[in-house]
Amino acid sequence: MQWIFRPKLFQCLKTYDKQTLSKDIMAGVIVGIVAIPLAIAFGIASGVGPIEGLITACVAGLFVSAFGGSRVQIGGPTGAFIVIVFGVIQQHGLAGLMVATIIAGVILILMGVLQLGSIIKFVPYPIILGFTAGIAIVLFSTQVNDFFGLGLTDVPSNFIDKWICYFTNITHVDWYTFGVAMFSLLVIIFFPKINKQIPPSLVAIILSTLLVWVLKNYAGVASIATIGDLYTLPEGLPKPTLPTINLAENQTYMEWLQNLFPSAFTIAILGAIESLLSAMVADGVIGDQHDSNTELIAQGLANVVTPFVGGIPATGAIARTMTNINNGGRTPVAGIIHAVVLLLVILFLGDLVALIPMPCLAAVLLMVAYNMSGWRSIVGQLKNKQLDSLVMLLTLVLTVVFDLTVAIEIGMLLALVLFVRRTSQATSIRMFTKEIDPNDDTDMALHEEKLTIPKGVEVYEIDGPYFFGIANKFDDMVKWVGKPPTVRVIRMRKVPFMDATGVHNLETFCQRSQKDGTIIILSGVIESVREVLQQAGFEALLGKENICPNIHVALQRANEIVSE
Repeated sequence: MQWIFRPKLFQCLKTYDKQTLSKDIMAGVIVGIVAIPLAIAFGIASGVGPIEGLITACVAGLFVSAFGGSRVQIGGPTGAFIVIVFGVIQQHGLAGLMVATIIAGVILILMGVLQLGSIIKFVPYPIILGFTAGIAIVLFSTQVNDFFGLGLTDVPSNFIDKWICYFTNITHVDWYTFGVAMFSLLVIIFFPKINKQIPPSLVAIILSTLLVWVLKNYAGVASIATIGDLYTLPEGLPKPTLPTINLAENQTYMEWLQNLFPSAFTIAILGAIESLLSAMVADGVIGDQHDSNTELIAQGLANVVTPFVGGIPATGAIARTMTNINNGGRTPVAGIIHAVVLLLVILFLGDLVALIPMPCLAAVLLMVAYNMSGWRSIVGQLKNKQLDSLVMLLTLVLTVVFDLTVAIEIGMLLALVLFVRRTSQATSIRMFTKEIDPNDDTDMALHEEKLTIPKGVEVYEIDGPYFFGIANKFDDMVKWVGKPPTVRVIRMRKVPFMDATGVHNLETFCQRSQKDGTIIILSGVIESVREVLQQAGFEALLGKENICPNIHVALQRANEIVSE
């Protein structure tokens, strides 16, 4: 595993200097400050609490920076996980969330060890866009209660039922709460026009906290809920805990784990996609190359450890990663310092955290949802190919109406179907019966004479992968031709690989051709494909002399057979 697991921190420390340290300290402190309101908001929205969000940002951020494959990645809770975490807690409780997160961490580590980091990058963009937009819509819907101060204590988890509940109780709006929420939202939107260096969400929290404190103490307004009104904040560091599993009647531990596994798998896949996308974006900005397998292992370690101290699932956070880059962070030391800042907040600023108003956090999350939605990308995607747009909309609807687990499963299936379809379209099959022009398929002026195909010989050229998506296409084409010839030459110089279905299909075709009295000659088989065919026994089936290195030799061999 040593050659797979290569943390960037160890590489960076070899050439580390004082100038880099000063930049990392500055970036780490700023990112830590930016992470405070986001971690608190994500923790509360996920159904746990503010401290759990801060702990996740602290511990997971430390592990991702210390052991990750990116120089600048910042790990922690993100908006994408809110939906899945909230659902797991409702179905399986906090113990279920803890175990699901640990299982997800193990899956991420295995993905890194098995070097699957590059495969995650091939998830089609329309599916990622649909996931992200759907999560943004669901996240927005979870904040309506706190934003308008409806005072609902039992909001349905189902998206449609949730909105029915909101409209039913729309007359219960608390205007003081709504006013604080709107004030916070306007600060977040317009403060960057005044100063782009200070995080607008932090400014909104400070100003709204002061405003609510004044309203409560000097105007007698007691209807605006704060974190301290809803959550008991522990003092000091949390103690390591183990899950307490309460099984349903007649339920076994194995059945409980089986019910939990789809959620764990969703957490792992979502974490892998989000962290590697974040790392790829960061690479483009700083001109570096992250190690995707090491990054997955680090994300896995973070998710295995964090639940034991009360944390929730974590991944690479693109907003905090970009904040790190924009403020001069260039090594994982900045991420470690960000974790230290969060640790100091947990230890010494709990009383101040309790004063933060809930409508302000709702405003912060509404902006997170807006930025996640990518509505401009959605509009642009809808102008493109209809199939891609349909896949994007289907993924979005599944995420919103059902849940992220269903959307991930069907989305990955759609990704596979799209891949097979497009690969099949990329593979072409041509038939020649009279002559072959070597100059047709090259950008070089070869000036070669056309190759004459002997009478009684057909030449088929396969251009592209020969796998289960294309095998039947070749078979159907040959059947359509009609009367079998004396010799069929199958030109395979442009076949980069064959899967088991392709090999089986070709073997069946050769056997059927032999029964019809047709001899098969393979031409231009590349070395890797030839090894596959040798293992399948094609030399014995066709004869070694009928597997030719190029079309010239193949046509010469075909001419000999026809002449005989």
